[in-house]
Amino acid sequence: MFNNWFRNNKAAMVLLTIVRIYVGYQWIEAGWHKLTGGFDASGFLKGAIAKSVGEDASVQAWWANFLQHAALPNVSFFNVLIPYGEFLVGLGLILGTFTTFAALMGLVMNASYLLSGTISTNVQLLLMEFIIVVSAANAGKIGLDYWVLPYLRKLFGKKNQNDTFGSATPASAMKRSV
Repeated sequence: MFNNWFRNNKAAMVLLTIVRIYVGYQWIEAGWHKLTGGFDASGFLKGAIAKSVGEDASVQAWWANFLQHAALPNVSFFNVLIPYGEFLVGLGLILGTFTTFAALMGLVMNASYLLSGTISTNVQLLLMEFIIVVSAANAGKIGLDYWVLPYLRKLFGKKNQNDTFGSATPASAMKRSV
């Protein structure tokens, strides 16, 4: 019931637009500061790894191993990925373009920051991104998704009436094949 409200209700659409723009602004601002102010993730990564040892460890050992053996050796990749990722997530959410995907990528980044031992606004943003993801296309209807998604459906959707791409239920597909 609640999921249906988020996905189909016009009041939810307006509320989701406000939430989407707020979250997008948070991401675009963070990404812009990193893009224009110089960014190096190595200090953050080393700090997160250090938080994985001791009695009051706030970072799980498996995550610290990932950071130490995958992220830190490839820090130059993450120095590009993080600022551009944050900026593009923010841009997508503000414009309402590929809204669900943008929110999902923001959710992944917030989860990564939380796993690395930072709290800040990550929990609130993660919860708002989860709501945007659950609401699917309704979150982007007041945005460019209003035009982009129907165009993509037309471009990649049904070609003709006999084509059941993405529309047939398993039972109806079996009836047709028999």
